[in-house]
Amino acid sequence: MADLILIRHGQSLWNLHNLFTGWVDVPLSEQGVNEALAAGERLKDYSFDVIYTSTLIRAIMTAMLIMAKNTSKKVPVLEALPAANAEQQKLADWAKNFSAKSAAETIPVKRAWQLNERYYGELQGMDKDETRAKYGAEQVHIWRRSYDVPPPNGEALLHTAERTIPYFRDIIVPDLAAGKNVLIAAHGNSLRSIVMYLDNLSREEVLSLELKTGEPLRYVFEKNRFEKRMSL
Repeated sequence: MADLILIRHGQSLWNLHNLFTGWVDVPLSEQGVNEALAAGERLKDYSFDVIYTSTLIRAIMTAMLIMAKNTSKKVPVLEALPAANAEQQKLADWAKNFSAKSAAETIPVKRAWQLNERYYGELQGMDKDETRAKYGAEQVHIWRRSYDVPPPNGEALLHTAERTIPYFRDIIVPDLAAGKNVLIAAHGNSLRSIVMYLDNLSREEVLSLELKTGEPLRYVFEKNRFEKRMSL
């Protein structure tokens, strides 16, 4: 049996300013920091074996702040991203830990672009109210809440699910099957995609799914099945 904890990052500075964020790399606001710390207090007695985040700072900050409250005394350490050139390979090589003792006391933090938020295309950086005034509230609602209609040059939830679910199934589930407790800190739409998969939701059902910022969601993986647990 293994635990899976999903958490949407805390409020970001662009959430605070009512802007479409998507893949723009914006940090947490003060409220978002406090939300992450509050989640860490709730999760402080969990022993995690591996942490997955998106590549975006707001998700990484959320995971690290949660672990700042953890009582396991293990230290979360960012794994190097895959190197595309010699310079990036040097960064990866120089970040290696050569101590077996300290390595045993760390928790690997794996960053994956597949867990990034939905790409909002040409809406990124735009004020949500001004966008409604420009395009109409109904059109903006369709872009935000339909399953398969993307914003201009962006992704719909369908496209987000096409990258998020295979990554979860192929990379994260094997860790759970090996008995590892997993924390995933990601985003509203990438996590909605994963929950759609876990709960076998229809395209219509997932549209009404709301995940609160900084609110942990727990599943237990046992005998190749996921069961949602409300208690933390």
